[in-house]
Amino acid sequence: MNDLVPDSERTGLIGALPAVLRPYASLMRIDRPIGTWLLYWPCAWSVALAGVRGEWALFAWFLLGAFAMRSAGCVYNDIVDRNLDRQIERTRLRPLASGRVSLKAAWTLAIGLSLIGLVVLLQLHRTAQGVALLSIFPVAAYPFMKRITWWPQAWLGLVFSWGALVGWPAVTGEFDRPALILWLGSIFWVIGYDTLYAIQDVEDDELVGVRSSARALGARAQLGVAICYLLALIGWAAAIWQLRPDWLALLALLPGGAHLAWQVAKTDPGNGPSALALFRSNRLAGLLLFLGFLVVGLSSGD
Repeated sequence: MNDLVPDSERTGLIGALPAVLRPYASLMRIDRPIGTWLLYWPCAWSVALAGVRGEWALFAWFLLGAFAMRSAGCVYNDIVDRNLDRQIERTRLRPLASGRVSLKAAWTLAIGLSLIGLVVLLQLHRTAQGVALLSIFPVAAYPFMKRITWWPQAWLGLVFSWGALVGWPAVTGEFDRPALILWLGSIFWVIGYDTLYAIQDVEDDELVGVRSSARALGARAQLGVAICYLLALIGWAAAIWQLRPDWLALLALLPGGAHLAWQVAKTDPGNGPSALALFRSNRLAGLLLFLGFLVVGLSSGD
């Protein structure tokens, strides 16, 4: 059984835990916080663009919710993909695929994490609660998208950007156009960075028949990422313009936009490790964009 334990469970954060807890921590990907940050940033952007209005605690609540729901999503994804994961070198040692965690235990963990998400949901305005609950179907459907479309990254974009729809009404109590436009722009950001992530799996995905934007684009992946990031910036600029129609306000996107341009310049469709590093750098891109949205939101007033 020892040869079924991946290196990630022997060292680092997971390795410091009691052995009995390590497979469950691995299911939750607690050693890979990038997923939590990527789910969190659209929530934080939306709250910031709405002007916060004294609701600073929302940033902490959304961070907790992002951690819980991203972890629950990872467990659910592994439940759905457990048979497929056994066929892929990078994923064959995942706890469910390797048999170190039972299906029943995985479902129990996913439900427990979802209850934490429910606690967060109850802290929000009723309108925000309703918008958040609408995400249940696209979230549940996402793991199956790679089997039926060449662009599962687009569906992930719908899901991972959903916080942009929730943050605004959590602050204002109302759903408004800037939130919708912010969400649309964020979808293209997700497609871009998840295409980078998918580059590392192109060969394995070809062997088992899994579809992805990286496979669909092939050698044109760099151009595809560039187009997605450009569309994201256009969407975010339009969201800012709805709130503050001033060309100077759009300068708030400059630091984040420059970082995304750097990612595109460094993208190599044939270099999986490099693409993974670029994917992870979107944690910083999200922070830069957050600071820009915060400046615009706080300076716009009511």
